[in-house]
Amino acid sequence: MSKSSKRVRDASTGQFVPSKEATRRPSTTVTETVKVGPTKKRS
Repeated sequence: MSKSSKRVRDASTGQFVPSKEATRRPSTTVTETVKVGPTKKRS
């Protein structure tokens, strides 16, 4: 499992959008790298 994940946001609204949207409109989207924390283990 990777320690980071790439997320894509719309630059004007700040909402998350699909990565296909970023390839379609690169000037209005921002790709961010978000750290993924460890999952909690059930006892």
